[in-house]
Amino acid sequence: MSFPVIYAVANQKGGVGKTTTAVNLAASLAAAEKRTLLIDCDPQGNASSGVGIRPRTVEKSLYDVMIGRATLPETVVETAVPLLWVVPATQDLVAAELELVDAGDRATRLRDAVKPYVDGYDYVLLDCPPSLGLLTLNALTTAHRVLVPLQCEYYALEGLTHLMATIDRVKGSFNAELEVEGIVLTMFDGRNSLTHQVADEVKAHFRVFDAIIPRNVKLSEAPSHGKPALLYDVQSKGAQGYLSLAREILESTRGGSALRSSGRKPTGARAG
Repeated sequence: MSFPVIYAVANQKGGVGKTTTAVNLAASLAAAEKRTLLIDCDPQGNASSGVGIRPRTVEKSLYDVMIGRATLPETVVETAVPLLWVVPATQDLVAAELELVDAGDRATRLRDAVKPYVDGYDYVLLDCPPSLGLLTLNALTTAHRVLVPLQCEYYALEGLTHLMATIDRVKGSFNAELEVEGIVLTMFDGRNSLTHQVADEVKAHFRVFDAIIPRNVKLSEAPSHGKPALLYDVQSKGAQGYLSLAREILESTRGGSALRSSGRKPTGARAG
């Protein structure tokens, strides 16, 4: 696998731990000394605030990149986690979907803006909004692989079917190399029999990561402090779950990165 590897963290259903997964996996990859870029593709901006970026401090965001008003390096901000950078999002990003609706390159705008500038990174994570709209389409068109956070509940498989159909359409029309890397089971409650039933059903049809993310108070508290769980409480079960997930990701892209030996660095990052 060539580097950087670009992952879209996607699920059109809200409240499944998607942003939590994007933030904490990105921090865990950075902790493994991999240069990691987190791109917040959700107008809610939760991935940005989850790594300590306050909306009022954002000078240029993904919106500016999408409409061609800024290049990607001009929007990259350093975080408190060494080797982790973020391209923040603000509510302005909502307007991008409207402004690009008639553009001929509306599905590939993000890919064209990202690909020329990410050679200095090992991993790029795209946190998608909880919908299958234009922003998620752009993320899927840009990514090499898709990570799907999934809460083990009654309607989980129904939503997963719609997502997989969308991924197949994107693969056929815009991005032939797009693959589903796997399902990440989140908010896992081992005491609940339905949780186990849904998990078994998902495992029968899809690749599921061994790392399981439990329901965890520390994971819920960390965003309010603007920190990944790794910085908030590294010993918590949630933080340890994402460190385990990062190890699986690193194993699946074994060989590490040639970037570190080449000495290339991300360009244009500003202090957060």
